[in-house]
Amino acid sequence: MAIRIARGYRTVSFEAATLLARFPPLDILADMDAKVYDQIRSIRQNGGRMPETVFVRLRRRERRHALERWRERLEQPEYSRKRVVEAILPHFEAWLKREERISFRLTQVLTGHGCFGEYLNKIGREATTNCHHCESNLDSAQHTLEECPAWASERRVLVARIGRDLSLPAVVTAMLAETENWREVATFCETVMSQKEAAERDRERADPTRRRRRGNNRRGA
Repeated sequence: MAIRIARGYRTVSFEAATLLARFPPLDILADMDAKVYDQIRSIRQNGGRMPETVFVRLRRRERRHALERWRERLEQPEYSRKRVVEAILPHFEAWLKREERISFRLTQVLTGHGCFGEYLNKIGREATTNCHHCESNLDSAQHTLEECPAWASERRVLVARIGRDLSLPAVVTAMLAETENWREVATFCETVMSQKEAAERDRERADPTRRRRRGNNRRGA
């Protein structure tokens, strides 16, 4: 469900997907609901009244506790070093409060799971990790965002808006600072990734073996 909300590939980790989707893990939500239920039952069994205002305050308190548990879980080393979690975690509360939707291509750049040589090689769709748009031997999300000369003009527009630091933590910080920054990052991702995807489709049309590999990977997913 979180992957569908975040518009990510199925290979995106549980922790990254739920964080991108702003969707707390179900075990934490279930525990929150159970605590609310137990407290309401206890109040009623002791003859207490349960006006709506008391219920709302109780639920808000338990939700804060649930989010604290979620954050503590994400701070564990095995999760906090993941690309997305590392970038968003310092702004956990601010991220959860934002209402902007996550696009498919923005999610690719944030997670690194998308039309990148590094990722395509990992899932068997590319023979190497090379970038098809420059001479780099590693086409990653960060290479696309920060280095690849093919996207220099799009990058200049982005830098003019959010600054020269294009490390993912800095980009997320800028996105959360202003709505226009968020839109500019999303526009960069949409423009660049759509061109990378179109180039990949052209390569597949030119090489039938690539299409067969793609079909085999889909069946095995």
